[in-house]
Amino acid sequence: MKFGVSVLSQINKITVLGSGIMGHGIAQISAMNGYDVVLRDIEEKFLDNAMSKIRWSLDKMVEKNKINKQESDKIHGRIRPVVDLKEALQDTDLLIEAVPEDLKLKKKVYSEVDQFAQEKTIYSSNTSTLPISEISQLTNRPSRFIGLHFFNPPQLMKLVEVIPGVNTDKSTVDLGIDFVKSLSKVPIVCNKDVPGFIVNRIFIPLVHEAAYSLENDGKTMTEIDSAVKYKLFLPMGIFELADYTGLDVVHKATIEMYSRDKKVVNPHPKIEQLFSSGKLGKKSGEGFYSYVDENYERVPLSEEEARRYDPIRILSVAINNAAWLISNGVCTREDVELALKIGMGLKRELFEIGRENGFKKIVSTLSELQEKNGSFYTPDPYLKTISS
Repeated sequence: MKFGVSVLSQINKITVLGSGIMGHGIAQISAMNGYDVVLRDIEEKFLDNAMSKIRWSLDKMVEKNKINKQESDKIHGRIRPVVDLKEALQDTDLLIEAVPEDLKLKKKVYSEVDQFAQEKTIYSSNTSTLPISEISQLTNRPSRFIGLHFFNPPQLMKLVEVIPGVNTDKSTVDLGIDFVKSLSKVPIVCNKDVPGFIVNRIFIPLVHEAAYSLENDGKTMTEIDSAVKYKLFLPMGIFELADYTGLDVVHKATIEMYSRDKKVVNPHPKIEQLFSSGKLGKKSGEGFYSYVDENYERVPLSEEEARRYDPIRILSVAINNAAWLISNGVCTREDVELALKIGMGLKRELFEIGRENGFKKIVSTLSELQEKNGSFYTPDPYLKTISS
């Protein structure tokens, strides 16, 4: 990690709109890498809370000897909290919007931003679910608008998906890639603005598929999660990962993705039921699992339980969606593997796991599911080429 001067001559000052978990995290890592940052929100109390969280995070880094107190103070001093939008946008080179995932809210925000932003300002959105092309059309500069999807928490997660809209200039894409690299993050370009981008295109359908497996396969949640962890090499089970991510996030992403492409996800009603009853996962104390402690606690999973379940259905859906991304030119196979490794924590390459399980078995599993449950499970042509 470096704490120097910005390496981009085009970008010196950044404005982050929204001081929630993602917004203040992006502000912190930008300041840590030499940028002057304005953090903007609609009320002083939100900004006070965000700045105290940034201070807490920096203090932890001092405790761990990653930085010294002087560096911590310098980083904190590079972030200026501002309520007034006109003041926040003054002389900014890059705007990073991190307001809640609501297109109507974003429309309101960008109509205000357009009134005050200078001609030189590049716009970007940290959205994880909304199409960049749609958001860019809410602004007066769709050619200089890009998606920069940071992963939670931004201070720790290395992946940033860089998503051009249909009208985004190549120079804006290049600038986005260089900016991400200047933060010591790994940019992966999502060449087409598809629902779910790259990681969520694979992750969100898996939560629903696990719910179908639970309903149909006569296994317990911990048996399925153990198999996912020990046979598919995720860092935790899929139900546990959904609880950790937040079932409100999973539900919102499902709605946005499904509304734009019925073939991207096969929604299971369980996710909406949990969301509607306020069972949002770890953050609410209950989701798929129950949590009794505020501190993060791991669900007990075991290799013994993993032996009781073959997660071929879940694996097949993951590989099929990854294959779709490749065959549709969204990204390369190498990019999919890297995104899953650093964005989802996958410990082995997905297609290598697929090869060990047998691509012919995966294609036949998908074909059976397609016959029973519809076109979501249609094997992608890329899968057929590598299974022959």
